[in-house]
Amino acid sequence: MNAQSRKAGEGTIGKALDVLDLVADFDRPVRFSELLARSDHPKATLYRLVQTLTHQGMLRYDEDRQTYAPGLRLVRLAHSAWRHSALAPIARPFVDKLAQEVGETVHVAQLDGGQVLYVDKRNATQPIEMFSQAGKVGPGYCTGVGKAMLAHLEPEARDRAVNRQAFFAHTPHTLATPQALLTELDQIRADGLAFDREEHEPGIICIAVPILSGTSRVIGALSITTSIERKSLDDLDVWAPTLRQTATHIAQAVETWQFPSQ
Repeated sequence: MNAQSRKAGEGTIGKALDVLDLVADFDRPVRFSELLARSDHPKATLYRLVQTLTHQGMLRYDEDRQTYAPGLRLVRLAHSAWRHSALAPIARPFVDKLAQEVGETVHVAQLDGGQVLYVDKRNATQPIEMFSQAGKVGPGYCTGVGKAMLAHLEPEARDRAVNRQAFFAHTPHTLATPQALLTELDQIRADGLAFDREEHEPGIICIAVPILSGTSRVIGALSITTSIERKSLDDLDVWAPTLRQTATHIAQAVETWQFPSQ
């Protein structure tokens, strides 16, 4: 989320979070001049925020390279948040078993502000290159895990999440309008299955199911992903019962944990 998407009046804390998001978006150590080029804040304001975050250990400054990167205090907080709210540690044994059984890439994801946060991934026996990695954020409207989660939100939450989508046409198969997405979400909710039909990356397909609590609250999603060179959508559909069963096992394992409501 960038500064333009935040509500006005969030004050210094909101501005500081903007800066942390901006540093993280580079995915590498970044110079102040690069931050300034992308930031909506005036130079003096940005400099003050960066200095405060550095002094507090939220950013780390490399004097030799003159670059900023996430600091150890931020990393510690991130690890704590991961342990308390991420599905990955609980889902791991179930994901390992599923990946071994199907031999294809398995993803676990959660919903964050209408977008997909990949929290775990097991590569296929013969890995294929794709966007997703644990810790990466992807679009909700054109990924199997994203659509599986969006489809099972309550109507008001679903509409808010749909309004947050970019609807950029990544491929000719992308559902690039709200109405097209909503129509498919209705079908996914009825079927309990979502597919990525080369909607995010050319040649990449997947089957996905939601991970739902006992009260049907969205906890996350689970998918099996491959390429059209290896499998078809019909081939993936064969794994639907196994995928559903694994999602159920994960949901049962997290019943005693408190996950953020979607």
